[in-house]
Amino acid sequence: MTIEGLGRFGVWRAYNLFSPEDAQELEKSGYGTLWLGASPPADLSTVEPLLEATETIKVATSIVNIWAVPAKEVAESFHRIDARFPGRFLLGIGAGHPEHTGEYRKPYDALVEYLDALDALDVPAERRAVAALGPRVLKLAAQRSLGALPYFVPSTHTAQARAEIGPDALIASEHKVVLTDDPQQAHAVAEGTVGFYLGLTNYASNLRRLGFTDEELADPRSRVFDAVIAHGSPEHVAAELTAHLDAGGNHVAVQVLNEDYLAGLRTLAPLLNG
Repeated sequence: MTIEGLGRFGVWRAYNLFSPEDAQELEKSGYGTLWLGASPPADLSTVEPLLEATETIKVATSIVNIWAVPAKEVAESFHRIDARFPGRFLLGIGAGHPEHTGEYRKPYDALVEYLDALDALDVPAERRAVAALGPRVLKLAAQRSLGALPYFVPSTHTAQARAEIGPDALIASEHKVVLTDDPQQAHAVAEGTVGFYLGLTNYASNLRRLGFTDEELADPRSRVFDAVIAHGSPEHVAAELTAHLDAGGNHVAVQVLNEDYLAGLRTLAPLLNG
């Protein structure tokens, strides 16, 4: 799989919420990759129906949680999927969050061990990617996989990530969207989501590195909101998403938080994929 093969824009959604019909529509709308989030299980059983229903769109995990899914089992799933749909599946892995993991240890060391296991199980480096925020894991992602999958980040993070890892590795950043011209409505839709992620150490620490203060990180209505939630007119949202590419990213995984997520993606498609 090449970086270019993912397309410039994809769609992020919980792994069990994509339907084959959704996948068909998103492919026709020009989106290049479906990102299956919320820690899919080892069998990756939701991947093949999406690939069966489509012709060219890629499917990727964002992410398989290394604490929950043994490398051997996910490697078996990878090879099963790749045998049926060569080159259309990307295995995204990550260390998750200490708040959600009972036996959490140093995530860097655990990621290295997991990547070593995938090597031994013949999962090619260019067919996997790593969730990464800080400099050390960003560099690991660039060295041991196709590249990095940052989540809950503004485009300023993309620029810093590119400076850290050089010009060649993938940076596929996720960005959340609320399509509305009403700031109050945007807050009503997304404030709870922002507050949830600000409560996770990995994301708060990353935003702190980007210059946000503790006071701002304690308030989901602070300027953090505008940094991580693209909202406003379709044109403004498209510009916010494209800013990741302008900052050196290769791909943006768009997560629409509006209740009718497909309607939002239809509206954005000509602006992003035209």
